[in-house]
Amino acid sequence: MSDITYYTEEGLKSLKDELFELETHERPRISQQIAEARDKGDLSENAEYDAAKEAQGLLEMKISKLKNIISTARVLDDTGMDTSKVLILSIVTIRHMKTKKEMVYTLVAENEADLKEKKISVDSPIGKGLLGHSVGDIADVETPGGIIQFEIVNISR
Repeated sequence: MSDITYYTEEGLKSLKDELFELETHERPRISQQIAEARDKGDLSENAEYDAAKEAQGLLEMKISKLKNIISTARVLDDTGMDTSKVLILSIVTIRHMKTKKEMVYTLVAENEADLKEKKISVDSPIGKGLLGHSVGDIADVETPGGIIQFEIVNISR
C-alpha cells in the first residue's frame, strides 16, 4: 500500500482533471497513431510504430501513477483549524528580521508547493521553521546559507 498524500481540494481536482485529460484525449490520440503506423506495413522496420508504442507505454505508466496517487489522496480540511499557530494550510505573513521585507506564503503539502503562487511546502526549510509558531514569535529558519530569522506577523486561513 502506498503512503497517504495530502492535497487541498484544488490540488486534488487538478490531478483528477489531468487524469481525465490523459484518459479521454491522449489515450485515443496515441491509439490512432499506432493504427496509422500499423497501416503502413512491415512493423519490424517501422520507426513510427515503435515510437507510438513507446509513447503509449509511457502514457499508461503516467495514468497508472496518477490513479495510485488519487486513490491514496486525502483532502485537507482547514475549517476548525487553530489560527493561533502556523500549521499546514496557514497563510502566513512573515518579516525578514535583517531586511524588514514582508512576505506572505501559504504552507501546503510537498506535492502542491509552487513558489510562483507563494505556496511553500511544510517540508521546506522555511516551512519547517515556521510550523508551530504564533504571531509575534521569531522563527529561526535553518537554510543552506545559515540561520535566517523571521518574525510571524500574521496567520490566517
